[in-house]
Amino acid sequence: QVQVAESGGGLVQAGGSLRLSCAASGGALSRYNMGWFRQAPGKEREFVAAIRWTGAETKYADSVKGRFTISRGNAKNTVVLQMNSLKSGDTAVYYCAVDTRNRVLIRTTRNEYDYWGQGTQVTVSS
Repeated sequence: QVQVAESGGGLVQAGGSLRLSCAASGGALSRYNMGWFRQAPGKEREFVAAIRWTGAETKYADSVKGRFTISRGNAKNTVVLQMNSLKSGDTAVYYCAVDTRNRVLIRTTRNEYDYWGQGTQVTVSS
């Protein structure tokens, strides 16, 4: 059973930074693509960023490009999302997800990821 856990959320002022971490266990997770999604109150869960299992390729939503950086952690089954220049519109619950069914394409749709964490709250005050 794959388990996914996020950490690092919190309250920050607009313009500040936060670093989210995700650790996954229970499988050959160093060989899977991983991603971050977020869901704000009353909105659909949306793609934020994803990284290929090799760490060599990344993809970002237009809304976070240039401000957020996704990377593999020192342990290959971990992923870090560095969020800079945060805006009030970034306020959401952030979810880490694992795509165990594909290792080639970096996918951006939530139903293409099959394991999810519980989420961590990020609140940006203006």
